[in-house]
Formats: sequence, structure tokens, C-alpha cells
Amino acid sequence: SAIGRRARPSSRAEGVTRGMIVRGQACRGLRAAGSACRRALSTPSFAPAGSLAWPKKPRVLILGSGWGGNKVARNLDGNKFDVRLVSPSNHFLFTSFLPATAVGTLEFRAVQEPVRTNPNLSQYYQAKATRLYPKEKKVVCTDIFKEKEFELEYDFLIIAAGCKTNTFRTPGVDEREGIEVFFLKHLYHARQIRSRMLECFERAAMPARVKPGEVPTAESAAKRQEEIDRLLSFVVVGGGPTNCEFATELKDFLTKDVARWYPDLVDRVKVTIVEAGPKILGMFSEHLIEYYLAGLQRKEVDVRVNTLLAKVEIRTDVDTTCGGDFTVAHLKNPDGSMEVLPFGMMVWSAGLAPVKFLTENNNFEKGMMGRIKVDDYLRVPDTGGCVYAIGDCAVTPEPLPPIASSAEQQGQYLADCFNTYYYKPEFQSSSDEDLPLPGPVPAPVGLPFPRFMYPNSAKFSYINVGGMVSMGFGDGIVDMSRADVPGFEFGDRVYKPSMRGYFAMAAWRGGYLLKQLSYRNMMLIPMYWFKSIIFGRDISNGY
Repeated sequence: SAIGRRARPSSRAEGVTRGMIVRGQACRGLRAAGSACRRALSTPSFAPAGSLAWPKKPRVLILGSGWGGNKVARNLDGNKFDVRLVSPSNHFLFTSFLPATAVGTLEFRAVQEPVRTNPNLSQYYQAKATRLYPKEKKVVCTDIFKEKEFELEYDFLIIAAGCKTNTFRTPGVDEREGIEVFFLKHLYHARQIRSRMLECFERAAMPARVKPGEVPTAESAAKRQEEIDRLLSFVVVGGGPTNCEFATELKDFLTKDVARWYPDLVDRVKVTIVEAGPKILGMFSEHLIEYYLAGLQRKEVDVRVNTLLAKVEIRTDVDTTCGGDFTVAHLKNPDGSMEVLPFGMMVWSAGLAPVKFLTENNNFEKGMMGRIKVDDYLRVPDTGGCVYAIGDCAVTPEPLPPIASSAEQQGQYLADCFNTYYYKPEFQSSSDEDLPLPGPVPAPVGLPFPRFMYPNSAKFSYINVGGMVSMGFGDGIVDMSRADVPGFEFGDRVYKPSMRGYFAMAAWRGGYLLKQLSYRNMMLIPMYWFKSIIFGRDISNGY
């Protein structure tokens, strides 16, 4: 009888089919068992004995992908946290190489690192944060494409929104921004500068514009020469490292590439640095500043200190011979006299101002320049220890210099605190009480400064790692006189190393090359340096 017995397959095909079904069920069972094992193994090690594990990893929401935001996002442990990042820029920009990118020494792809290459990142949103609700632990964001709003919840919030360029309400600067006046803070700024610079040379190489049948006169020829001089006048506002590096990169481009492609124009180019303070590179030692000034003079860069840019104006009484507006800068000299300086392009990189997210949110106490006040642990007061602020958008009890190193160290400090302490249950309370303070963590520095050289600290402690500025190819300065590094004792004095010249340039290039986040950029950057030396810089408008 067939009852109670397993039916025999009616055919060989049916047997094969049934065997495949059985094997599929077995595979699904193994996969289910494997998933169960992985879930068991992924139980957080911090779960107290005899208690249930946390139902989900705490979510860390980071606003910004600059030096601070990128550092903390890439160093957070993805096995302990749900790391999410919001930024209108889908890349981290290595701003130290931005001046070289603007003149074609390096290409844009070599100075950026896509956000999504971060292996610890759970999700990225290309959007801008607009509103913050600390009590509800929510952030309202607007995507940059369709400007649609959406909400994001968080367990911990790290504000690393950075800042924007401050024009100090100088008349005409904001109105001409993107036309003749350019900032130097983002990648698209470098693209704009390169495009405008090449436009100035091409327009200067054009023949004079005359009406059909009109014979050029001596007056029109004089106007043409005046217009060429204006187009080839480049003004750099600010005497900081970025401005000085751009001016020297520009001079290298002019002497090595423009001289080859525009030989009749190169002698008419003028580069001017305008600094409102008494000196350039104010954070460096005096003897290095003097050396850098001498180098600028050799490169025929006109440096104006104690000179204020009063306004930018469009001269309507001047008829340009090759089209466009006749732009001039009104300078207030140290003796109080006014001077009119025509220019074809102005690069403004002076001053910092808070971004819109800071000015439109009053959920936190603000300090100087509208920046968020934080304590010694980088926590925003009155947020229960769940909101932090780092970088240029934050002000610490002891104000830090607004440089990349400060933001980077703050990001490293927070990442160490989170990975060591903040993932534990006692730091994930839902009450209104402030969360516990973290314990000691290693010093927030990296190579060539070993972390064991400095003591561990529960509070954030900034470590001065010195300063470096390039002066184009083959020259630069390195100042370690104020750095927190061991020196050489000679009698009662301690000497710390400083360099200038070729060795300083090699240290500048080597140090920044080692800070790249990918092997791709570590290979591309030396290739572009070699290319610019052998074949020259790129003078095309194609990106």
C-alpha cells in the first residue's frame, strides 16, 4: 500500500527537482542559523551581565564634512555607532592644496575625498541643516536639489558646520562676488578663479573692439592699453597663509606658463597683496616673515600692509575696449590717503563669519563672531551632554586659532571619547540630566607627532603642531618655535627647529602628502607635481 510510505518519484526529472527543493531548504536553514549567530556575536560587549542588549546602536549625526566633521566621522567605530552625516558637499576638501589647484598645479580630483568612501558611515545626506530641536533630538534638513525638508533624529549630535568668508560689509564685494571677486574656501571657488584668470588673459590678447569702418585712434589705443593693464592686475586681500600661497603659486604660473603661452603679456602682469594688519603671516616668527617678504619681493609681488580695502566699484565713466566692466578697488593707505587700483580679478580670503544654521538658531549660547560656546569637553551647554560643536563654528573656553589643525584635533578627541566611553549604557540616558563626563583619552595628534609623547586627558587639550607655508616651487617656511614639541637646550634657552627654502618646501609637501586619506590621491598628487614641472600647468577651461 502507498499509504504511510514515501512516494517514489514518477520520473528522474521529478527526483532532481525535489532534490533541489530539499537542498534549497537546507541552505535557507543554514543562512538563518548564520544570521542568528551573527546577531548573537554582535551583541554589544558593554551590555551588563544578565541584562538585555541595547536594541540599536546609538545614532551619531554629524553636520559638516570639513576638517572636524570628516575626522570624527572616519574615526568613529561603525560597530558601536550608527554614524550619519549631513553636508551640502559630498566630499572632504584638502584645503591646504586649494591655492595650487586654482592655478592648475594640481587637479580638482586630487584634493578631494568622496564622503561615501568612509567605511564607518551608515548614511550620508547631501543637504543643509536648517533647524535644530535639542529637546526632541531632531534636526530639520533641506536637500540641495529640490529644497525639500526632512527630519533626522539623533542620540548624539556633532555640529561641525564650519564658517563662511566674512567680507566685513565692504561695499561692492558681495555684489561682484563670482564675477571679478572670488573667495577661496571651496572647490568651486578654485574652479571659478581658474576660469576667470584664463578669461583675463584671453581678453587681454584680443584685438581692440572697434566699430565697422572705424579707424583706431591714439586715444582708443591708450584706452586699450589701460584695459589690458586692468585685466592683468590681480589683487589678493588678506595676508594669511592661504593668500600668500595663492600669490606665490600665481607668480609661478605667470613666470613658467604664461610666459610661454602669452609672451607679450607676461611683463604687464601685476600681483598685489593687501593686508589690513601690520604684517603678513602674523602667527610666524619675525625672521621667517622677513624671509617670506624677501621672497615675495624677488617674485615681484607688491605687498601692502596696514592698507584697508575701502570698497570695490564699477567705473561707468570708462569705455572698455574689449567688453566687460571696469572694476577698481579703493585702498586706504597707512597715511590715510586713498588710492584707486584697477583689477581684473580679486581673491578675498580674509575673515570668518557664522553660517546660516548658526545665525538662525538660538538654541545655544553664542560667543565671539556668533560661534557656539562649548565647554572643555566640547559639549554645548544645556543640551544634556548630547550636542557637541567643533571647528570654526565653535568657541572653546580658551579660544583656538581658526586653522585646520584645531578642527582636526577636536574631531579626533571626540572620536576617541565616543569609541572609549560614549557607547556605554550610562551615556545613553533619556532623562533630562547631563550625561557623565568622559574619562582620559590619548592626545589628539598623529604622525609625525607620536601620541605617547603627550599625557592623556579627559578634557580637550589643543596641541600646537607648528606652521608651514609654501612659497611656490622650491621655497617655503616651517615654524616650530611655538610648537608643543621637545626642543634643544643650549644654556638657559630652548631652541625648536625652523626651516626655510627647499627643505621647508619638501617638508610641506611631504607632510601634507602623508595626510591624504586615500592611496589614489597619494599617487595622483606627486604625478601632477611632476607634470607641472615637466609639461607645465593646465591652461584650459575644461574641468
